[in-house]
Amino acid sequence: MEILKIDGSHREGGGQILRSAITLSSITGRPVQIENIRKNRKIPGLRAQHLTAVKLLAKICNASVEGLQIGSSMIKFYPNQIHDISLHENVGTAGSISLILQVLIPAVALAKKKLELSITGGTDVLWSPTGNYTKHVLKEAFSRIGIDFSMEIQKRGYYPKGGGIVDVTVYPSKKLNPIFLTKRNTKDTKLFCSHSGISDITLYVNNANNTLKKNGFSIESQINEQSAQNQGASLVIFSHDSTSVNGADELLDFKNKDVFGKKCLNNFQESNFGVDNNLADMLVVPLSLITETSVFTVREISQHLQTNLYITSKITGCKYGIGKIDGGYEIRIQGNSNSCIQ
Repeated sequence: MEILKIDGSHREGGGQILRSAITLSSITGRPVQIENIRKNRKIPGLRAQHLTAVKLLAKICNASVEGLQIGSSMIKFYPNQIHDISLHENVGTAGSISLILQVLIPAVALAKKKLELSITGGTDVLWSPTGNYTKHVLKEAFSRIGIDFSMEIQKRGYYPKGGGIVDVTVYPSKKLNPIFLTKRNTKDTKLFCSHSGISDITLYVNNANNTLKKNGFSIESQINEQSAQNQGASLVIFSHDSTSVNGADELLDFKNKDVFGKKCLNNFQESNFGVDNNLADMLVVPLSLITETSVFTVREISQHLQTNLYITSKITGCKYGIGKIDGGYEIRIQGNSNSCIQ
């Protein structure tokens, strides 16, 4: 099969293009050549978390890979058949485990295989979904599509030391379903805070709880102190109902400790749509492989969402449309089902 060339500098020009391209390559069996990897980033080329994601997926689908080293701006990925596997992996840095899982989970589940993975790295780091967001928000949204996984965070890994440990099991997908997530109708909300060595963490959680209650939300909150190699904290607020999956997360910034939780609160409360801004782009890869049309609404069209719509349409031939609605946007995706996942 002819290799498909993809420009990694397109739109946001970050790791999203790489992650989506190799995921879809492994599912469809189509080899890809990704050039200009992370060209728009301060430090371009492959970093540790990208290297780990490609290495793990290559093991899972017996892929042949060229250009796989730190700093590389181009790789060629030749996938083979995906199979059941158990793996242990160490990112070696505080590189994001959540971003690595965005590659592995849909690839394995849609191939109707099983993965048991224990991975060491960053659970709660900048420019990435927190571990709790992946566990409670992405997991719920994926389950609506027919992608199921379990996730246990055994140890937290904050920047700069990392060292977090996560155990994940991905299950074979039985049936893929289109989604219709168009409006948040619930006021039932959950707040989970995880921290290591932050003595006044209760103050910030109580402030968030009180703000949510004043704005009409019912709140179930939980604080967990977990071991880590250095101090840190993360917060996630989320809600689910039949027509929405919404979440927002935040890391503690020691330089601006007094405002911890405010960004998370604002993002959550402003989204009365079907999905939150960050979740939207994570749904595109699996939806691009479902023949029926999926519909979801979102407050903003992020660069990551635009990038994923572009990449998936290029690889799978899916069709999509973006329509303006009151206060936000409606996304429609008509996928192109692949024979590999029938």
